Amino acid sequence: MFRRRSEEASSATALAEQDDTQPRDPQAPKGRPTPKRSEAEANRRTRVTVPKDRKEAARQSRDRMRSEREKQRTALLEGDERYLPARDKGPVRKYVRDYIDARWSLAEFFLPYAVVVLVLSVVPNNVLKQASTLLFMVFFVMVIADFLRLGFGLRKALATEFPGTNTRGAVPYGLMRTLQMRRLRLPKPKVKRGEKP
Repeated sequence: MFRRRSEEASSATALAEQDDTQPRDPQAPKGRPTPKRSEAEANRRTRVTVPKDRKEAARQSRDRMRSEREKQRTALLEGDERYLPARDKGPVRKYVRDYIDARWSLAEFFLPYAVVVLVLSVVPNNVLKQASTLLFMVFFVMVIADFLRLGFGLRKALATEFPGTNTRGAVPYGLMRTLQMRRLRLPKPKVKRGEKP
């Protein structure tokens, strides 16, 4: 009883797969015999199997991934919108990059400054150690204030430039870009300092 239903269901799905383009009268005969269970299982297995030459398939997959990564890398260097990664695509992200690249920010000097403070903290002079720690704290507070200034300005500019558009994640994207030194930013900056995006 249960076997008959499953065979009918499998034959119905096989028929639907075979001929989707032509509508068939439900009362008309199938026009072919129902396959045996062993044949149906064998067909199912052959559809799911991996390619015969696994090494060749793996090599093709690696080559395809390598070429896609190369396209993305050149797109990041040249700014080609077609091959940019998903996080960098779109007019909103381009506007954010231009907005950030056109301005000076303290955050882009944070890493070099942190290296200088680290070197000064290793020096055996206690006064120099305390001064470097104090200067680092002051600089850190100034970077946070600069983040807030840039973040609110960018949010306001996005609301003006792209009203009604989903700009979710654009402000953190821009703030993370400010942490990178200008010459190391990817995609490369397209505007000069002081230019309007």
